[in-house]
Amino acid sequence: MTILKNFFSTGIKVAAFVVLAGCSDFLEKPLQGELTQENFPVSQQDALLATNAIYNVQRQSGFNQGLFPILDIMSDDGLKGSNPDDGASSALPYDNFTYLPTEGNLSRWWNTLYEGVKRANVVVELVPGIAMDAGLRDRYVGEARFLRALFYFDLVRAWGGVPLVTTTAPETNLRRASADEVYALIEQDLLAAINALPEKSDYSDADLGRATKGAAKALLAKMYLFRNDFANAEKYALEVINSGQYSLEPNFEDANGVNGEHGVESVYEIGAMPFATENGGNQYGNVQGVRGTPNRGWGFNRPSLDLQNSFETGDPRLDATVIYLGEVLDGVTIQGDGGTPDETYDANGNLVQIECYNQKVWTPGTNTQTQFGYNRRVIRYADVLLMAAEALNKNNKSAEALTYLNQVRARARGGNSGILPDITETDPATLDDLIFTERRHELAMESHRFFDLVRTGRAATVLGPLGYVEGKHNLLAIPQTEIDLSQGTIEQNPNWQ
Repeated sequence: MTILKNFFSTGIKVAAFVVLAGCSDFLEKPLQGELTQENFPVSQQDALLATNAIYNVQRQSGFNQGLFPILDIMSDDGLKGSNPDDGASSALPYDNFTYLPTEGNLSRWWNTLYEGVKRANVVVELVPGIAMDAGLRDRYVGEARFLRALFYFDLVRAWGGVPLVTTTAPETNLRRASADEVYALIEQDLLAAINALPEKSDYSDADLGRATKGAAKALLAKMYLFRNDFANAEKYALEVINSGQYSLEPNFEDANGVNGEHGVESVYEIGAMPFATENGGNQYGNVQGVRGTPNRGWGFNRPSLDLQNSFETGDPRLDATVIYLGEVLDGVTIQGDGGTPDETYDANGNLVQIECYNQKVWTPGTNTQTQFGYNRRVIRYADVLLMAAEALNKNNKSAEALTYLNQVRARARGGNSGILPDITETDPATLDDLIFTERRHELAMESHRFFDLVRTGRAATVLGPLGYVEGKHNLLAIPQTEIDLSQGTIEQNPNWQ
């Protein structure tokens, strides 16, 4: 079973490498890399290395939905992108819901998430026994529990009930837990993290990007939305808002751009350097970067015409979300890929897509290396405001919901009173649709839309014409490798057999 194999190995090798790299004469010493539960982690420095190793998982390419941004591609916001032949067997099947349990993105994403769980369990289980500063020890464990919750939140939303691994010495024949059991662990981890973690402002600049109390509360609020527990979703979203730790970037582009990295709107983001993945880079931006000229990446996850046409007239977020051919960004003219048609038509002559790219992952530069430096925003303050608005409206507090919805719209219009007027609708059903639409435009191409459609029961209506089948595609297929390795202990999701 892949998730249980070599449970310690990768996380410990990362930590061991860091320890050894600090010794100028380590090559002259006996091998010290064979670390076990008995000799790692045993010191305060070990605890730091083990905690950092969890964060490192988020920069592995498999953490990003297996490499390709399949959540956007499966939604009505994105298309496969790139040129017609590239990714035809690996990414295109997510465009039309023809992917199979043997497709590689599924196993890569699954395995990487469980790699993160594995590393988190090392800290949760073993760091409390280390003689070290008590406050720092509790913080490291809180960070690990936040990250474990984050990994399991992806797992349960993507696959439903999955095996629960909460120890460094798990059984080898684990069965799938129920989704309720997985959500219960996420809730426990986040509540514990909230008690242990500092606020964002309590960290030094050197520690920006670490889990915070606000990030744990925001993730908990989101989890409660997925559970239709709107009372608790309201409670924790409002606690983040009222903490005074966050605000909206004045310029919408900065919410995902380099000028807003770890800024006022960032509740949780994954830092990266403009180098290859093994040197601190993150391939998330590279996979979606402009293809051709300038050569910034592979060009996958193309904003759909449906998304582009859905924006209100004059909404500046459209231009900040989509890179068009001929556009000039940071002094660079976007010419695109010669092997990609500028326009694509169906058999009836209808325009179905144009060559364009996801601007939210843009970083200044002209080569692929600089695109590896994109910081992926996992939770933005705008998302928290919209979560609060949704929960308040569901709790029959529509007037209060408008306050937070209109904050998002006010930032988007950038002082132009002629566009994006405040919403005044208080009918709960109508307002729910308006909030949902606002989520689409504010968070487009950030991997939220597919799960939002599923959790709100809108997926069959919106995605049905694209091939989505209710009762099947609301959950991904369990990777066939996991079923085979478990010898049937792990069962496939409904209608995937």
